[in-house]
Amino acid sequence: MAGMPVLGNSVGAGELRDTSHASNRSSSSGSRRDSSPHRGQEHEVDVCCHRSELSSALATRSRPSSYERDYLENNKVPTMASLSSGGVITHTAPSYEEQRASPALLSRNTSTPGGRSTVRDDGYCSAGSTPRAFDHKSTKGSVVTLSCYKKEPKVQIEEEGYYTEATKRIRANSIKADASDGRETWGTGADFLLSIIGFAVDLANVWRFPYLCYRNGGGAFLIPYMLMLIFGAVPLFYMELILGQYNRQGPITLWKICPLFKGVGFCAVMVAFYVSFYYNVIIGWAFYFLVSSARSELPWLHCNNVWNTEQCWDAGRTNSTNRTDMPYQGPLSHFTPASEFFHRAVLEMQYSEGLNDLGLPKWQLVACLGVVYITLYLSLFKGVKSSGKVVWMTATMPYVVLSILLARGLLLPGATRGIAYYLQPELSRLRDTQVWVDAAVQIFYSVGAGFGVHLSYASYNTFHNNCYRDCLITTLVNCFTSFFSGFVIFTYLGFMSHKQGVPISSVATEGPGLVFQVYPEAVATLPGASLWAMLFFFMLIMLGLDSGMGGLECVITGLLDEARACGATWLRREHFTLLVVSISFCVACINVTPGGIYMFHLLDTYAAGISLLCSALFEALAVSWFYGLKRFSDDVEEMLGFRPGIYWRICWKFISPIFIIGVVVFGLLYQQPLQYQQYTYPQWAVVLGWGLACSSILMIPIVAIYKLITTSGTCRQRVACCISPEAEHDAIRGGAPVSRFTWRHWFYV
Repeated sequence: MAGMPVLGNSVGAGELRDTSHASNRSSSSGSRRDSSPHRGQEHEVDVCCHRSELSSALATRSRPSSYERDYLENNKVPTMASLSSGGVITHTAPSYEEQRASPALLSRNTSTPGGRSTVRDDGYCSAGSTPRAFDHKSTKGSVVTLSCYKKEPKVQIEEEGYYTEATKRIRANSIKADASDGRETWGTGADFLLSIIGFAVDLANVWRFPYLCYRNGGGAFLIPYMLMLIFGAVPLFYMELILGQYNRQGPITLWKICPLFKGVGFCAVMVAFYVSFYYNVIIGWAFYFLVSSARSELPWLHCNNVWNTEQCWDAGRTNSTNRTDMPYQGPLSHFTPASEFFHRAVLEMQYSEGLNDLGLPKWQLVACLGVVYITLYLSLFKGVKSSGKVVWMTATMPYVVLSILLARGLLLPGATRGIAYYLQPELSRLRDTQVWVDAAVQIFYSVGAGFGVHLSYASYNTFHNNCYRDCLITTLVNCFTSFFSGFVIFTYLGFMSHKQGVPISSVATEGPGLVFQVYPEAVATLPGASLWAMLFFFMLIMLGLDSGMGGLECVITGLLDEARACGATWLRREHFTLLVVSISFCVACINVTPGGIYMFHLLDTYAAGISLLCSALFEALAVSWFYGLKRFSDDVEEMLGFRPGIYWRICWKFISPIFIIGVVVFGLLYQQPLQYQQYTYPQWAVVLGWGLACSSILMIPIVAIYKLITTSGTCRQRVACCISPEAEHDAIRGGAPVSRFTWRHWFYV
């Protein structure tokens, strides 16, 4: 890069050219500073504040350095911040001449090996965190100071020269006794863990993974699935948890760490909002089926209903009693009772000719959708204090229901045949590129990285929460749920294949067709069919609700944090949540019209496809390359007490971005014509879909250009400020060297 300083001769604004072995954790207006240890070549200096006095050590030298000469000529006086029982006190550190002349000031204070002060530093040096070890009883009548500025005086003198007097006051006032920033936290760690599990484990675990496993080689599919999980999705998932927990900000305001990529936050929020337009409709359908199942005989058992056609085929009747001579083609046929109930009784597709003829919303589905959104609002309007309690039911109940359904399904004839089809390995399928693409897409969307939901949830954690453990537990639970639900689904598919004498390929499918056509027909002939149907659709509602909560929480947290950062502190969460939920409900009503299924399929195809992948890709690039992998590793060490291993660093910087790029390329190369059943979408609908996808992707370059234009300073300073944390901007404009203009920053792994 042209104009780069010589490697090793520059430090970032706000970073230290320190000669002590201490870990420097300095605080500046709402951000945590670099905390990596620095080794020097000369003498150690430990400047630290104690309860009643300030003591420091300064080794004498034959001639003053350039920093000392600059201090003497310009009279730049460093300020120190201390905390007393009355508030924050800012005082002047001893001058250079005083330190050289006074033997008392040259006496070394008590410290541990390596120059670290005995005053415990838990890494809490900002207004966004709370000290863990703080003796409140001893603060009365004495001065208590924070050991946040353990710097060599010459380095502090140099840095103070880059800040204005107003900035100094802001930095001093940011050191508080009660470091709470007013942001609420989860009631317990289990609330957070269940919330991210509930979002990661959703309907796709039930209606997509089992079918992909069957179609792509059975047990052999687990090989690409696990590889994509380990090297692609999990590192990005872990990165989001770290970003949210360390910065305690939503997916938009988080990007003060690298303003050039603030559009990534807007992209993630828009994707999550678009998904809510159709994802919550699925929960509404499940609620409609749940109510319809509460009767002695399921409405999709026979063909003698008003919505049935002459072509309806009742598998329970003989050919002589059926109203059609057409042979039975399996539950995926458009003429089975379950299929006609879903398409003609629930969706009422017969009253629409396509996307250009949507019609009016069906009031029964609007009522079901309204119940879903009311539930979402009541779960979200109080923040994580309320949603954290709801997930105890929504995240755990599906496992109870799945276990009950599996126990019943294993008693059915043909169940073992279905499981054999599900798991039978075909290693030859691993040569097919599409198998690897399917595995990558499935695990990526299943884990949920890129939506900004995990980031939003993690922003309500305590600073030292072990998010590394939460990441591993959530991943294991997510994979187990996908695999376990496959046993449940394929026991019933094997039963249908055995009873109706059709190959299992005529039974197995994915998506809404599986849960609203195939499975309802499977349970319709069981003793106590209504009970099993109600259990199944209740499970779908529980699986969907916590994922729906996560998506809207991302939107609410992201926009609300940004609005308050822009000065709208008067905005209440209850009112803003009502606004977001109401808008989402109004748009979702389009999907419950007679032609709504066509809009549903359009949104499902384009709303969270390429745009979600781009959100995750630029998030990984921004953090590991521009923000800096070293700085990010220092953040992890400050927060969790250990640095991420080489596996995580290589995945963040190289493997995960390459993995996403590969999925995007294959997704673009293997585009399928947009159609639903026999309906082929017009060209304007495809353009509309791509416009929807691009509307969120374009936020990334648009916001980046806006930041470059509106940032003050020279061209070099603008670029430096846009790729550096906001806390360093004043120092950059004051002439401080920029660490991101060095090769060391870009090549660190």
